[in-house]
Amino acid sequence: MAKGDKDKVQFPHRHLLGIEGLSPEEISILLDRSESYVEQNRRTDKTTLLLHGRTIINLFFEDSTRTRTSFELAGKRLGGDIINMSVATSSVKKGETLMDTAMTLNAMHPDVLVVRHPHSGAVKLLSEKVNCAVINAGDGAHEHPTQALLDALTIRRRRGALSGLLVAICGDIRHSRVARSNIHLLNTMGARVRLIAPKSLIPAAVERLGVEVFHNMADGIRDCDIVMMLRLQRERMSGNFLPSIREYFHFFGLDYEKLSHAKEDALIMHPGPMNRGVEIDTDVADDVGRSVIREQVEMGVAVRMAVLALLALNPEYGGKVDG
Repeated sequence: MAKGDKDKVQFPHRHLLGIEGLSPEEISILLDRSESYVEQNRRTDKTTLLLHGRTIINLFFEDSTRTRTSFELAGKRLGGDIINMSVATSSVKKGETLMDTAMTLNAMHPDVLVVRHPHSGAVKLLSEKVNCAVINAGDGAHEHPTQALLDALTIRRRRGALSGLLVAICGDIRHSRVARSNIHLLNTMGARVRLIAPKSLIPAAVERLGVEVFHNMADGIRDCDIVMMLRLQRERMSGNFLPSIREYFHFFGLDYEKLSHAKEDALIMHPGPMNRGVEIDTDVADDVGRSVIREQVEMGVAVRMAVLALLALNPEYGGKVDG
C-alpha cells in the first residue's frame, strides 16, 4: 500500500476502548495499518513526522513497564510529543477525582490520551469527559484492546489468517482483561476459542462469549494451533483461588508434556510479564522454533503506532494528515 493510500484509510471510531463491538473490517483496518509499521521499526531510521505537533499523554493509574514503554516508543517513532504522567506523584494521589483529572487534562488540549486504570469502565467514563481521542491501555478485568491486536498481528503474520484456527487460552481467565479482548477478537475473526483453567479461575457464565471451557490441559490443548498462556494475577486475587503455586504448575503450567497434545507446529504465546515455572516452563518459553513471545513485544509497538496514527489523524474528529 502506498503511503498516500495508507493515510487515506480511516478508522470509524473516535476512541479505542475495547475490541467488543468492532467489526471484522474495522479490526482488519487496525491490523493492516500495523503491518505497515513493522518494517519501519526494523529500519535504521525509525522515526517519521506523521504526528508532528500532536500531543499524546500516557496516564497510567497502574504500574506498567511493557505497555507504557511501548506506547511511548510508538508515539516517538511517529514524531509526536509524549508526556508520561506519574499518578503516584500526581494530584490524583492528593485526592483529585477522575473527573477533575479529566477536566485538567482537557484544558491542556492533548490529541490522544492513553489510559490504564484498575477499575473496569473508568476509561470509558473518562472518554466521555474529554475532547481528545482515548485509548484503553487496560481497565480492570474488562479489556486490553491493543494487546489482543498485537496477539492477532503476531498470529496473522505466522499463519496468514485468523479464521479457522483453534486457539487455547490458558490460566487466570477470571482476572484477565487480555483474555476478554482476545476472545472478542478471535471470535469476530472466525477463530475458535478454548479456555483452560481451574474452576476457581473461570468467570461465571463465560460460555456466553462463545467459548469452550476445559479444566484439563491435555483435553483443552488437544489439536490447537495456538497456545496462549496467561499470567497469574495474584494482585487481583482476594481469597484462596489456588491451593499452591507448585500444584498450579503441575496441573496448568505449560511444559513439553502438556504441549505434546497440541499440533506439532502450535505457536506458544504469553502477554507477559511471565512467571517462569508458574504458568510456563523456561524451556518452552524460550523455544525459538515455536515461541513467539518476543515477537509479540515487537508487534506491540507497530500496533500502538497504528492506533495512535488512526485516532490522532482521523479527519472525522478534527485530525488532519500533514504528510
